[in-house]
Amino acid sequence: MKKYVALLASVLASSSIMLSTAHADNTTRVALAGALGGAVGTVVGKQVGGSTGGNIGAAIGGAGGAAAASKKSNRTSSAIGAGLGSYAGAAVGRTYGGNGQVVGAALGGAGGGALGNKIGNDRAADKKSSQQRKHYKRHSQRHYAQRYYRH
Repeated sequence: MKKYVALLASVLASSSIMLSTAHADNTTRVALAGALGGAVGTVVGKQVGGSTGGNIGAAIGGAGGAAAASKKSNRTSSAIGAGLGSYAGAAVGRTYGGNGQVVGAALGGAGGGALGNKIGNDRAADKKSSQQRKHYKRHSQRHYAQRYYRH
């Protein structure tokens, strides 16, 4: 139990230092929050339900951490990515023994949260560009439909 408390304290201290960085973009914040949530969820889940509880706790913690740190438009994709990444990382890390499940959940949550955030950003950019194309098409048709335009 003392190992988990020491690990949790070190993760919390390092993440608070990294979260206070002034120039960290949204993807960095989401990755760090997903990693911290995955690690904390794994530790709590292992105490409640063993290694299977650690996997489930990693998924819930990673998803919650990434959702809390992301923008409203990217929240769902970040949460799904961090949750799946934390679960997969905890499952793989469990085979290494020791604190491998916690480390795997943290790494998986960071990678999944960052990937989910990038997917959300790309989806928002595609939506914005398609709206601009529709706007251009609509206004160009209005221009040709004016009364003084000669055909």
